Amino acid sequence: MNLGALVSETRNPATYGLDEMSSLEMVTCFNNEDSKVPLAIRDVLPQVAQAVELAAASFKASGRLVYLGAGTSGRLGVLDASECPPTFGVSHNMVVGLIAGGPGALLKAVEGAEDNEALGAEDLKNINLTAADTVVGLAASGRTPYVIGALRYARGLGCATVAISCNPDSPIAREAQVAISPLVGPEALTGSTRLKSGTAQKLILNMISTGAMVRFGKVYQNLMVDVKATNEKLVDRACRIVVEATGATRDDAENALQQTGFEVKPAILMILADIPADQAQQRLDKHHGYLRAALAG
Repeated sequence: MNLGALVSETRNPATYGLDEMSSLEMVTCFNNEDSKVPLAIRDVLPQVAQAVELAAASFKASGRLVYLGAGTSGRLGVLDASECPPTFGVSHNMVVGLIAGGPGALLKAVEGAEDNEALGAEDLKNINLTAADTVVGLAASGRTPYVIGALRYARGLGCATVAISCNPDSPIAREAQVAISPLVGPEALTGSTRLKSGTAQKLILNMISTGAMVRFGKVYQNLMVDVKATNEKLVDRACRIVVEATGATRDDAENALQQTGFEVKPAILMILADIPADQAQQRLDKHHGYLRAALAG
């Protein structure tokens, strides 16, 4: 595929005079372009929802959600993966981010890494990919060989596969079970896909990981009930979550949390069901961690 023919690589008529604009004119122009991103994503929400269901199914089968990309796309995947453990109280192995060239590529580009199809497959082999996992390949252009090789390998293993790109009918879209291709249009700075394309990918990743965690019982109402209270700020947040979910006083919430080792779910269940901590945990275990089901008995 000719790179210059891609939507993400064409010139944007609205920004031909970018270098002659005042700073306010320039950032206004950026903002106008950025406002198109959520509208483009709205058109692909059914595909995003499919990705949520695939990831949730992997979690329920003790599988993982694996993001994989090069450059900005790879960094965004690693970012989303790294934010899941503190937000949802999951292990660092449950959502995995891989970037072409390895961890060093997060800070400095590794030349040639993204052009190697075999490297994508090799990185998945190195994490012992199984058919229970969901693999999400990210490439704004939709043509990155590293991602193509990875998706082919994952599909061959029987994994659920998702491709996220910002060009229609891209090579990675043809390799995946679900293709998410928001058409955000040409970038304000020609070819700089860390702009609108990067924003689109970030928003979609937010929805996939958060949505899958909701489906996996990590959320009650709209509260992060599996947040890990690993520092003073998060201890305070855990307490506020218990208060919000139960209507209890701050003192009662703190007392319940102390009895559960600052685990939010059993603390909420203790208060709402009026049961001791050990019974609360047993009931949660019976319902596989789903708080709403545990509250029903």
